[in-house]
Formats: sequence, C-alpha cells, structure tokens
Amino acid sequence: MIIYPAIDLKDGACVRLLRGEMSQATVFNTDPGEQARLFQSQGFEWLHLVDLNGAFEGKPVNGAAVESILKSVTIPVQLGGGIRDLNTIGMWLEKGISRVILGTVALRDPELVKAACREFPGKIAVGIDAREGYVAVAGWAETSDIKALDLALKFEDCGVAAIIYTDINRDGAMGGVNVESTSDLAFHLTTPVIASGGVSSIEDLKALKVEEDTGIEGVICGRALYDGRIDPKEALALLSAPAVEDAD
Repeated sequence: MIIYPAIDLKDGACVRLLRGEMSQATVFNTDPGEQARLFQSQGFEWLHLVDLNGAFEGKPVNGAAVESILKSVTIPVQLGGGIRDLNTIGMWLEKGISRVILGTVALRDPELVKAACREFPGKIAVGIDAREGYVAVAGWAETSDIKALDLALKFEDCGVAAIIYTDINRDGAMGGVNVESTSDLAFHLTTPVIASGGVSSIEDLKALKVEEDTGIEGVICGRALYDGRIDPKEALALLSAPAVEDAD
C-alpha cells in the first residue's frame, strides 16, 4: 500500500481543515515547497495535493503553490480541487502533475471523466467524498442524493486509475479512518481504492492494511503526519510489507 502525505492548499499555505470547513483551518506551513521537500526526504513516494480554494471556486486558485511544489520534488504528485474541464486537466499534466483528481465534475458530468480517461490514460483519478454515505461536492458545500458506490460503479470500465474515497465526517477530526465503508467500497469495485479521512494513528494504518486484499491500494494521511501522531518511517515500513493474510 502507498501512503500519500496530504498537502491541502488554502491561500497559498499548507493547512488542514476540520470536516471540510474552510473556517476551521489550521496552518501547518506557509511554504508548500518546503513541506513537499520534507515529505520526500522522509521517504514518501507520492504526494497528494488539494487546491481547497479551487474546490470552492471551481477553478485553479493555488497554482503558484502547486508549481512551487512541482519544482521542489522529484516524486509523483496527484492534484485535485477546482479541476472541471479537459483544458485544465491538460494544463496540469503539462506542468508535471502525474495524476489529476476529478471530484465535483465526476458527479455532475460523468462523461467528461470518461473523455479524460480516453485522452489521458492512466492519469485520471476520481475523488468521491461522502457524508453519511452520500456524495458531497463543491468543496463539500453540497451533499447529493447519490450514494458513493453508485457513483464509483459508473467509472468501472473507463480506465480510472483510482477512486479516492473520503469520509467527510472523519476528515481532520482525528477520530479514526472509516475502515468498514472503505473496504466495502473497494470490495465492490475492480478500480483500486485510496482511503482518506480520519487517519489518526498507526493503528488506523494497520486496520487498513488488513483489508488490503479488498482492493485498498493506498491511504492519504494529513494531520497525523503534521502533528507527529504517525511516524513516517514506521508507517512506510508497515504499508510496504507484504499483504496481511489474516486479521488474526
């Protein structure tokens, strides 16, 4: 399993939100490039970036911060937030982003996701953020009447690289990852799933690792890395080990 350190960008700084509330932002670093270099130096093999302002405004906002990260590291980077059309996808891929995450547009315009997969094979992930099992969009400001699994199933055969599944009620709250709903989603899909939201300890990573064979390919970790609750070396060693055969 791959662990993806999260760099959430708000007003050019690295922050973490509590349950997706922009007013509940904690600034962890005002230099995104420096933060990215630190994560790379700790041994992480990917970075997960979110343009939070972009998610609300529907267009890239923290472009300068993203570009400073791309200049600072050599490891691959995935990016979501405010990416709603093929031109923007192409622009980010040209700048060096390895994988683009489509969230709001996946709900509102599934055909665009399929077109993006055809045009940029292997470069598109779908972000499904759920509140009580239902998909939320537009920076989590709106909750739909579509279930997470129903949306994920729409993209099973179009070449999506991964489904990034976030339980909003757990995100940033340090209450533990929702292993049950994540593994259930992964079990019903052939597309790999990346877990997100609520990872607060090495025990959460162990619980996800046990469910790896359901199709959980990775996990995004934010606040717990920033505040030291999870040791990078321990986390990387755990998740890079062979799959756990039995929960016992």
